[in-house]
Amino acid sequence: MSAVTEPKPAARKPDAPASPRGRPIRGPSAFGGTTKRFLSLTYTLAITDFKLRFFGSALGYLWQLVRPLMLFAVLYAVFTRVLKVGVAVPFYPAILITNIVLFTFWAEVTAGSVRSIVDREGLMRKIQFPRLVIPLSITLTGLFNLALNLLAVAVFLAVAGVSFHPTIWEAPFLVLALGLFAGGTAMILSALYVRFRDVQPIWDVFNQALYFATPIIYSFETIKDRTHLLHVIMANPISIILTQFRHAVIDPRAANAVTAAGGWLWLLIPIAIWIFVIAFGVWFFDRQAPVIAEDL
Repeated sequence: MSAVTEPKPAARKPDAPASPRGRPIRGPSAFGGTTKRFLSLTYTLAITDFKLRFFGSALGYLWQLVRPLMLFAVLYAVFTRVLKVGVAVPFYPAILITNIVLFTFWAEVTAGSVRSIVDREGLMRKIQFPRLVIPLSITLTGLFNLALNLLAVAVFLAVAGVSFHPTIWEAPFLVLALGLFAGGTAMILSALYVRFRDVQPIWDVFNQALYFATPIIYSFETIKDRTHLLHVIMANPISIILTQFRHAVIDPRAANAVTAAGGWLWLLIPIAIWIFVIAFGVWFFDRQAPVIAEDL
């Protein structure tokens, strides 16, 4: 009688740990636990980081406002007194400080998210901890800071003579759009940095370039006659959000997002980029979440 050859066990993926019976077990996920627990953890981490940022500081929140105000003062003096770039733009000081505050939110969230997972290695090694909480809490903390800064900006706009119009209802949705875009980018950066530590210096340089590639210190009127340059700059979702924020909150006579982009067809480009970054950020982070602890 010939010996019966037992079938070889099926090979399993190297990154999928096996149970005692040989079945693959998926690692910790990005969304582990119930929705209520996920939201509670995100809020708790965000509010804790917000409080710790000003812990032990005599001036507290004022430090959060000082940096954009100092940058505004320098840029305003240079571009209105020396170069005289913003003299012909209605409400230029209001536009400048609003743009600086909004872009500062983007820069702080994305830069702060790069090391967020590595800096919280202890949490990452807890099996039941939902990994996505980390970049989302960074984004939520940034939104807390932005809300306080926008209150100060609202006072500045009132003093500057800006009349608030019915279109101001768009402001919360534009802030939400910017927050979602920053959150999607934060997911990608935080997951990438776990494996590639070059992400931080690369992103620092990219953010500096993006600052000048976004209409913050200059306006739509400055570049509207340069068609090719205009299309490139307005392909940036942040440019569209800032332009529409100016139209809705500061000056309804200014160009809206459709006009600035060059029409609805051109506006589809930044919208597509916005959607892609958010969707890809969630997918990519969820894909990397099971192996994050192993790569730390």
